[in-house]
Amino acid sequence: MTTTSEPMNSRTGTGHRPVGGRQPWWQRPWVVPLAFLAAVFLVYSLPPYLGLDPASSRVPAPPGVGWYYPALVAHIGFASVAMVTCVLQVWPWFRQRHPVAHRRIGRVYVFAGVLPAGVMGLAIALAGPFGPVAATSNALLAVLWLIFTIAGFRMARARRFGEHRKWMIRSFALTMSIISNRIWAVVWALALEPQLATTFGGSEQALGQAIAGLTTWTGWVFPLLIAQWWLERGRGRKTANRSQSVAAR
Repeated sequence: MTTTSEPMNSRTGTGHRPVGGRQPWWQRPWVVPLAFLAAVFLVYSLPPYLGLDPASSRVPAPPGVGWYYPALVAHIGFASVAMVTCVLQVWPWFRQRHPVAHRRIGRVYVFAGVLPAGVMGLAIALAGPFGPVAATSNALLAVLWLIFTIAGFRMARARRFGEHRKWMIRSFALTMSIISNRIWAVVWALALEPQLATTFGGSEQALGQAIAGLTTWTGWVFPLLIAQWWLERGRGRKTANRSQSVAAR
């Protein structure tokens, strides 16, 4: 029996408002910056690949690997679809006001975004030109991206929406980690380039592989750790609220 005077909510059947259900979209301080950041990243990243000219690629194809550039372009195209759709998918206002669109866009995110991009990403990771450390990181990133997204989709199909949300937040973190990757590339380049003549013995190849290896690992591991921390933080809040509710009865 409830002891509060708060009116019963017709959507949830409880005396509590649905999470995010009453907050207008413009009061979500992260929605617009996230969309803007994704748009800026795509405007910067896509043009070299729109002409399908290997000479314009920012990632050099390994010698003798003829399929690398087509796979890279496919990966970039599908990953761009994933990035655009996941911005809408994590927007609480959109999910609550347009559930049918949320489900349909979610299928686009999975089947026209992450799954083909992840498979292509795994292929180009294993043949990548940036050394074994970066290759291992990129391959693990692709595998986890696929696993998290498939798990999230399966949870939605099973109507286990709490688990669906957790897996998709992890998938979202890896989808957007490419932006973090670019930031870390600048950080590690600034930190390591002064050591070219000392630590790396003047070898620009060794320097480049070190920067690439550190960039790839920090680029996705940190966003994933932050996402997991955020999920655990939310779980802690729910547990504390539940304990307070029981104690108040």
